[in-house]
Amino acid sequence: MLVRQVVFPRANEVQLEEVEVDLTPAENEIVIRTLTTIVSAGTELACLAGLADWAPFPFRPGYGAVGEVIAVGSNVKEIKVGDIILTNSNHASHAKARVIAVKVPEGLDPVKAVFARMANVSITALRVSDAELGDRVAVIGLGLVGNLAAQLFQIAGCDVIGLDKVSKRLEVAKLCGIEKIVNTEEVDPVQAVMDLTEGKGCEVVVDATGNPAATLLAPKLAAKYGEVILLGSYFGRKLEANVTELLEQIHLSGHGCITFKGAHEWRYPVKESREDLLPIERNAHLYKHSYERNAKINLQLIAEGKLKVEPLLTHLVKPEQCAEVYFGLRDKPAEYIGVVFDWRSEAT
Repeated sequence: MLVRQVVFPRANEVQLEEVEVDLTPAENEIVIRTLTTIVSAGTELACLAGLADWAPFPFRPGYGAVGEVIAVGSNVKEIKVGDIILTNSNHASHAKARVIAVKVPEGLDPVKAVFARMANVSITALRVSDAELGDRVAVIGLGLVGNLAAQLFQIAGCDVIGLDKVSKRLEVAKLCGIEKIVNTEEVDPVQAVMDLTEGKGCEVVVDATGNPAATLLAPKLAAKYGEVILLGSYFGRKLEANVTELLEQIHLSGHGCITFKGAHEWRYPVKESREDLLPIERNAHLYKHSYERNAKINLQLIAEGKLKVEPLLTHLVKPEQCAEVYFGLRDKPAEYIGVVFDWRSEAT
């Protein structure tokens, strides 16, 4: 079948190409006709710039998709032709779901549903943290990942403060229900957070920027014995600094004794259960959470209107606009936040 897909042929070049692809599913594969795909600005722009060593050119980007199932392999049991699913796939008119396939709640707009892919990144910060009802949480960086993380911590009952230097992102955060915001271009972020927390700081600080410099700011916002959650990926971006102060903040009680935790989404198993394991072996994994479970929860939160994604959608575009939106994400962060490709006009 002829499939249209976005490709980065070389660094800082974007094209939409048409290629012949065999879409016959293997026994565990699911084939979809894509409805929507969402752009992960941090990851995909790093790939476009050639900063990700695991993404050699030509590279076919993509992060998450919602699609209609058009074929399933012989071993696929819970998904059938006609289902609408969330999966991880490239920006393409048709694709195979190999890793994850979660049914989208009936009636949920695929433009909204695809944001669950980004929420699956964000929810990891909540999962790895020790945050409890009433805890104060600062989220540095209010792009897609940071905004959704802030919302998820707030849904969990935390008192959330969002920080960013881009006014548009702060405005969108307010529309999503994050009331306490700090413009780091206008005020001292440390003083602002201390003013909002009675001088105590936050029990949890989330770095969702992908900028390693934020790791120097984060512990200054934390309460004593608090924790810093590293949610953004740094993709080899370098930071030159004297790390002694940072190490003292981690090690010394008098300097905070701050705990740092990584929150990469793939730290958890993909599936909720492994049918090929005996029950005792499944229990031995001691994992409450999984990627699949997180996706189901995020989809349901979006369907119920608790996790707000409408204000995050700044650009719903046709695949032909791919170069325009990638360079917009790169060069105009004040305008581009949530970019979704609409593939629904593509031929079946």
